[in-house]
Amino acid sequence: MAFMDPSQFFYTVLFALIIGLALAYLALLAWTPPPPHELPSEKQYRTPKDPKTPRPLPSIEDAASLDLSIIVPAYNETKRLPSMLSSTLEHLASFPKRTFEILVVDDHSSDGTAAFVLKHAAERYPKANIRVVQLERNLGKGGAVRHGMLHARGRRLLMVDADDASRFADVELLLGALDALAPVGTEDALGVAIGSRAHLVKTEAVVKRSFLRNFLMYGLHTVLRIAGVGHIRDTQCGFKLFSRAAARALFPRQRLASWIFDVELLLLAKTLRIPVAEVPVNWHEVAGSKLSVVRDSLQMLRDLLVLRANMLLGRWNWNEGGKLKAD
Repeated sequence: MAFMDPSQFFYTVLFALIIGLALAYLALLAWTPPPPHELPSEKQYRTPKDPKTPRPLPSIEDAASLDLSIIVPAYNETKRLPSMLSSTLEHLASFPKRTFEILVVDDHSSDGTAAFVLKHAAERYPKANIRVVQLERNLGKGGAVRHGMLHARGRRLLMVDADDASRFADVELLLGALDALAPVGTEDALGVAIGSRAHLVKTEAVVKRSFLRNFLMYGLHTVLRIAGVGHIRDTQCGFKLFSRAAARALFPRQRLASWIFDVELLLLAKTLRIPVAEVPVNWHEVAGSKLSVVRDSLQMLRDLLVLRANMLLGRWNWNEGGKLKAD
């Protein structure tokens, strides 16, 4: 039996390694999303009071002009948004001195979500400060959240899902936690308060979910610990509150629009040394989720690898001015 010459074996392995690394880098380039950009129509909003007249959106770089912005990413949510709007406005009515806006970002829905919200709000909540933005492309949940955050007016900016799974009244817990990190009167104070369902792991809310869903949940948590956000017990809860300064620091740098965008934000916060408070909140599962357990779990794993690879290779980094470097 003939054996390969040691030097020939070495060069064969080296060549295979180089080819493998080159293919991996090409895959990274293919999977890395381009820098996000906004189309002209996406820089406008409409209101239930005047749904036919688009108005220019403000910028996160402007000074805050109200207390709380509530950003709601919505993709085909005509069935679930009424409950969310009802519980949100019912709670906010208890705080008449708190100024707020609800910014619904329609992520290029096919069920007329934007038109539905405008009509529903005009009929049920004509005095509520509701704005609707319609995206011309389906960006994904992270893209819709990013867009809303970049055009919100609040001193505090809350991301909340359209399904009403989180009890909106728990926003007071997040506000209290954020006030401890970034007092309201300090415009440059950095802080993030995130809702957490980690305390519900042993309860019926989680136990009754399918074996596959729970298996993937625990697998994701293991991967996240390896990725560097193991200090956060629940990265995926769709109930997160940001100080305006933190939103200014985080969302212009966000690159991922898929389900893993929460992890990117938390890694960015860790990198920029923005304090994060994890706050237990009430939560229940709501039918109609757009999440495909297997497909989206695999996409989240892929995007997590893309995120860490781009950060480790310095392709996603920041210069002294704090701007995102070009690839």
